[in-house]
Amino acid sequence: MRSAAAVSMRPQYPLQRVPESPLPVQGVTMKLLFDTDPGVDDAMALLFLHRHPAARLLGITTVFGNAEIDVTTRNALHLCERFGIAAPVARGAALPLVRPPRGAAPEVHGDDGLGNLEGPLHATREPDARPAHRFIVDTLREHPGEVTLVAVGPLTNLALALAEDPAITGLVHRVVVMGGVFGVGGQGGNVSPVAEANILSDPHAADAVFTAPWPVTIVGLDVTHRVLMDHACFERLRAQGGAEGAFIWQASRHYVGFYGRAVGVAGCYVHDASAVACALRPELFTLRAGPVRVVDQGLAIGQTIQRTGGRRYVHATDWDGLPDQQVAVDVQAAELLALFEHTLRRPAPGHAC
Repeated sequence: MRSAAAVSMRPQYPLQRVPESPLPVQGVTMKLLFDTDPGVDDAMALLFLHRHPAARLLGITTVFGNAEIDVTTRNALHLCERFGIAAPVARGAALPLVRPPRGAAPEVHGDDGLGNLEGPLHATREPDARPAHRFIVDTLREHPGEVTLVAVGPLTNLALALAEDPAITGLVHRVVVMGGVFGVGGQGGNVSPVAEANILSDPHAADAVFTAPWPVTIVGLDVTHRVLMDHACFERLRAQGGAEGAFIWQASRHYVGFYGRAVGVAGCYVHDASAVACALRPELFTLRAGPVRVVDQGLAIGQTIQRTGGRRYVHATDWDGLPDQQVAVDVQAAELLALFEHTLRRPAPGHAC
């Protein structure tokens, strides 16, 4: 798909506030799969999932992105052991579907993907024997209509799962993606003026995921850049979050330093955990409906473009006949941060995931 031409008329976007979630209710849990490329912010999101009382984590699938696939898989296994997470981990895609890989991001996440922690990172557990895309298919078939799939890295595993078994579109409860940017309030990309890192890493996979007939909510930079975790929050987590909170503080030093140098913020944006929050507490977000496409070549590669307002264009038919997906355009940032901090400071759950 090529870049869409700018439209002179700005349509009235259909905005919706998601009805208040019934969660958490005592005894009610949400089944989740977590597709991830750990990653400092991935580690924060994983701990958030693990400690939230309404979340039941069925499995973790890894993908290349913040680091190479061997590193992200090792990191996921290490984090599970450190946090006491019993859910299986399945190793996923090492490369994008079509384009050459962009490479890892040591300047952001450190050489080890977890902020250049002192000492080697070990994991005694082995990953699940199945590749990530098969693990996703099997889990959705085992729990039809019940699983929310949260993806916070490149979307290659999801695209491979769709290619292997297109029927899973009718088996998933919902897909929540951290990725993309839609220019809300002038927000631009973080790896190009129009592209966000996860989408640019595999734009062909992202386009396949967004155009498939399953319900997708996209939590992009338009909202994650409004959720800033400042130094004081990190210090509270370090002091009151137990061993895991102290670990997150330590792992985040390199990550926070990058944000200070590159962006000039005192803290870091809450990217991946915002997608988790959207899965668990969707009422914190305002969503905009419309089909979404991804530019997969040229100057604007990785750009995410939503057709809004139900408008059709005679000479731009790439969105025609595609399902409406939901794009987050606003967030109750203070409430999200309070939920995140409160959850990370909770005692570790006593039940197995």
